[in-house]
Amino acid sequence: MGQRKIKHKHIVIVGAGTTGIMLANNLARSHHNVTVVDPAVIHYYQPGFLFVPFGMYHVRQLGKPLAKLLRRRVKHVRDVAVSVQPKAKTLQLETGEVLSYDVLVIATGTQTNPTKTEGLVGYGWRKTIHDYYTPDGAEVLRQKLNEFQGGNLVVQVMDVPIKCAVAPLEFVLLADEFFKKRQCRDKVKITYVTPMSSAFTQPIAAHKLNHILTDRSIEVVADFQTEKVDQTAQKVICYDGREVPYDLLVCIPRNVGAKYLEGTGLVNDEGFVKVNCRSLQSLAYPYIFAIGDAADIPMGKTGSVGHAEARTLGRNIKAYLAGRPVEETFDGHSNCFIECGAGRAMLLDFNYDTQPCEGTFPIAGVGPMKLLGPSRINHWAKLAFRWVYWHRLLSGRAIPFLPERMSMVGKRMPPELASVAAPKLASAEKTNKIDSNPNGNHNRASKDKTAKGGRKTP
Repeated sequence: MGQRKIKHKHIVIVGAGTTGIMLANNLARSHHNVTVVDPAVIHYYQPGFLFVPFGMYHVRQLGKPLAKLLRRRVKHVRDVAVSVQPKAKTLQLETGEVLSYDVLVIATGTQTNPTKTEGLVGYGWRKTIHDYYTPDGAEVLRQKLNEFQGGNLVVQVMDVPIKCAVAPLEFVLLADEFFKKRQCRDKVKITYVTPMSSAFTQPIAAHKLNHILTDRSIEVVADFQTEKVDQTAQKVICYDGREVPYDLLVCIPRNVGAKYLEGTGLVNDEGFVKVNCRSLQSLAYPYIFAIGDAADIPMGKTGSVGHAEARTLGRNIKAYLAGRPVEETFDGHSNCFIECGAGRAMLLDFNYDTQPCEGTFPIAGVGPMKLLGPSRINHWAKLAFRWVYWHRLLSGRAIPFLPERMSMVGKRMPPELASVAAPKLASAEKTNKIDSNPNGNHNRASKDKTAKGGRKTP
C-alpha cells in the first residue's frame, strides 16, 4: 500500500508582533506552509518602552532583527496588508501582490491614534504632550522628564481598551520614584486620569492599587471621558465639564484596530476582530482567526494572554485544517507584573472568570513570586522576563511553570475583599458561538460612553 500523500495547506498570518511570531513558530513545526506578512525589519520588546523614559533602558537594547526570530520554514513577506476578501480567501498587499490562503490569522494588534482625540495633536505634541508606546515617543519623553523641574504631571488614558492596561499605572509609580531620586518630588503633582471607574479593571487588584497610589500621593481622577485637549490653556476637558490642568501630559492615545479590516464584517466598532473568546475563531468565517491585541475578547491586551492564546490557536488551526472540531478551552489566562518602583513589583494571575488572588506563583506554596502584593523578587522577575521573551516565549513552545490555563491550587481570595469579586464573563459568553452568517453582520452593542457625559462611540 502506498504512503498517504499529505496535502499542504497555506496559513497566512498578518502581523509579526509578539503573538504573530509565537504562532508562526508554533505552526512551522506542522507540515503546512506558513507565511507571515509584516513590513518590519526590527521587532521590539514593547514592555521595555515603559522603562526608556526613566533611563532604565535604551530603545537600541529592545530590538532584534525579525528575520532571526522566525523559524526557517516560515516565509516572511515584507509588505503591508491593504485589504482582505474573506469570501474569496485572498489578501491584497500594498505592492499589488495577492495572497491566497486556507486559513487567515489576524495578528496586526492595536495601534495608537492620537488624532482620535480633539486637540491632542498640534504644536504641543512631543513638547508638552507625550506618549511612550512607540520607540520615538519613549526616547523623546526621556529627555523631557530629565528637563522637568516641577508642576502638574498628568498621565492619562484617553480611551479603552489599550495595550497593557497596567502600563500607565506603572508609569505614575515609576515617575514617583524618579522624582524622589532627583529630590524634587514635592514640586511635582502626579495625577492619573482614566475613563474607567477605578485605577484598574479588576476590582480586587484595583482596591490594592488604590492604596499604593494614595500612599504615594498620586491622585486618581476616574470616570473621565475625554472630550478634548486645550493645548493653549494646557488642560484636558471631560464631557461632563471637569478639567484637569497639566504642565506635562503623558497620554495613552486611543487604540484602534488595523485599517485594512474596515468594511469586512470581521471587526467591532474599534476595529478589533469579533471572535469566539474560547477558541479565537472568527464569528463570521470559520477559516479566519485572530490572536493577541487584534482579537476582541474580554481580557487585557498583554503578552501573557497572547502566549496562552498561541498555544490554543496552534492546536485549533491544525484541527480545523484536519477537519476536526476546534476546542473552546482558552480561559483568558493572564499573568501581569505591575512595576511599583523602589525595586518592587506586584504580580497578578487571573482569567475570564477569576479575579486576582493571593498566593504564590508559579509553584503553589513555594513561589518564589508573591501574588497580589509588591515584592523585590517580582521586580527582578519582571526584568528577567526580557531574556525569557527573546529566548523562550517567541519560540512558540511551552514554557515550564507558565501554564496555559489558570489553576487555583495554592491561591485564595483575600477574605476582606471577597465582596468585590464578581463574575466577568456573562457578556462574553454571548460571543462564544460561531455564527453561520457569512456576511459577518454581528453588531455588538457599543460601549456606553455617554455615562457621566461621556462621548458617543463614533
